[in-house]
Amino acid sequence: MVLSSLQPIPVNLAQLRLEIRSLQPQLVTWRRQLHQQPELGFREKLTATLITQKLTEWGIEHQTQIAETGIVAVIVGTQPVADNQTPKVLAIRADMDALPIQELNEVDYKSQHEGIMHACGHDGHVTIALGTAYYLQHHRHTFAGTVKIIFQPAEEGPGGAKPMVAAGVLQNPDVDAIIGLHLWNNLPLGTIGVRSGALMAAVEGFRCQLLGKGGHGALPHQTVDSIVVGAQIVNALQTIVARNVNPIESAVVTVGEFHAGTALNVIADTARLSGTVRYFNPMYEDYFGKRIEQIIAGICQSHGATYELDYWRSYPPVINDPVIADLVRSVAVAVVDTPAGLVPECQTMGGEDMSFFLEAVPGCYFFLGSANAEKDLAYPHHHPRFNFDETALGMGVEIFVRCVEKFCASVMVE
Repeated sequence: MVLSSLQPIPVNLAQLRLEIRSLQPQLVTWRRQLHQQPELGFREKLTATLITQKLTEWGIEHQTQIAETGIVAVIVGTQPVADNQTPKVLAIRADMDALPIQELNEVDYKSQHEGIMHACGHDGHVTIALGTAYYLQHHRHTFAGTVKIIFQPAEEGPGGAKPMVAAGVLQNPDVDAIIGLHLWNNLPLGTIGVRSGALMAAVEGFRCQLLGKGGHGALPHQTVDSIVVGAQIVNALQTIVARNVNPIESAVVTVGEFHAGTALNVIADTARLSGTVRYFNPMYEDYFGKRIEQIIAGICQSHGATYELDYWRSYPPVINDPVIADLVRSVAVAVVDTPAGLVPECQTMGGEDMSFFLEAVPGCYFFLGSANAEKDLAYPHHHPRFNFDETALGMGVEIFVRCVEKFCASVMVE
């Protein structure tokens, strides 16, 4: 079953230029080829090979094996610029990896790799980036400056953006701004979710081992019951968001695992908890880890238990620059019907390592609606029947191309 609210908004394909509309069959072919050969993070060798083959075929300068399997393509515009104008550099980012999910879709382009599936649309992201590269390479006269297209590995984990930034992909030449999109089945086809400020949440996690004292279930006074300790910790952790975080802010503390005990009449001596933390405001970067440990330490001390805590920060929040978000918004109105097609209220507590690029340079990450309930293409991300309406592929190329043409527009020489 899919949500009826994900009925598509009518798409006027005439708003896509003829060259991009004509590219649609090829986009579908590339996407389905990628979909059949999904690969996990830092193992995207077949994907990288396909990308490299296309870039080489089109005569596009590119560098491979960045952060293991990443690729950066560079396209230089030929539009003339005034003597006092410095050509701009715009980066476009696309993630390449798949997920460890067994696909249940019965389509002729179903995954051929057992237990691995493109269940988050990254095959579409690569396809849109390839289509953008193809168009720009054949229309270099339409923009000034440089476009860097970054094909990034391992977004789903452990994260490929941070090592790519460290490898210098935003330098030589220095990137002025970066954009990226996510095909989004939480929005119907014909819509674009774009907003300034926080779009996606920071991702942090923890694992905790509680060390009590086991014993007979009939003699609790001789024990330190790790299950009771753990239960109190789980409840107390919920007070962080309810009572410590400003209610105007958004945050989540979820305990997703609680393992303890082996028999009904034995008090467990150990228990294991793990969970995830999400928030939008960067001011909380150092807060949750400390507060969680305070709570665990206090409850353990009161019961005579001890603990071992491992806490880590995976991705910072995705924060869009207002100027670049306005750029994307101004382009979007020319591609989708307004006002229905523009969705500013599109925040999600999901995370994305695009955030590392956005920490380094101004940019905008946005959602391109791809669900179509009429075609049974509205299953959620990371679902074994996830799929999307491929009409969104051409729309993505059109948006990226328009962003390049507008951001890299020259001051015309008289």
